[in-house]
Amino acid sequence: MNESAPSPAVLDIWCELQCPDCHRAQHDVRALRERYGDALEIRLRHFPLDKHQHAYAAAQAAEEAYAQGSGDAYVEAVLARTAELGARGEPLLLDVAAELGLDAGEFETALIDGRHLLAVDADQAEGKAIGVTGTPTYVIDGQRLDGGKSQEGLRERIEDIADRMLAR
Repeated sequence: MNESAPSPAVLDIWCELQCPDCHRAQHDVRALRERYGDALEIRLRHFPLDKHQHAYAAAQAAEEAYAQGSGDAYVEAVLARTAELGARGEPLLLDVAAELGLDAGEFETALIDGRHLLAVDADQAEGKAIGVTGTPTYVIDGQRLDGGKSQEGLRERIEDIADRMLAR
């Protein structure tokens, strides 16, 4: 019999890159990554909100950053500049790519040809299907935790669930 490594616990975070609440949540996401390392797989899921004009393009740009191997760094860099994204839109997305040493020309092409539309749309559809209405929303072990109202106590609740899952 072949013993495989246990699969990590999974935390999905429905997020949008023009959302100030998602920016504030990055502190907790970094802390969770530090605490759990590879034992907790943290997956960004896209949920662009209609009220943010550049969120859909930002989600596609994030997918391109993941394709180029720097998705997490790109997401953090864009979230740190949500107000600027609101004011500048796509030029900011390309600037961040260039600042991180990514192929900004490929980002521009990806935003034009829509190669990441299906991934963004699939995340959004799945989010809607499970009741996501705002960002950030966390899902771990089948439990949905809404961070859009307040981040207060959320990291502790996620840690409690993750600790239980990892002790199984």
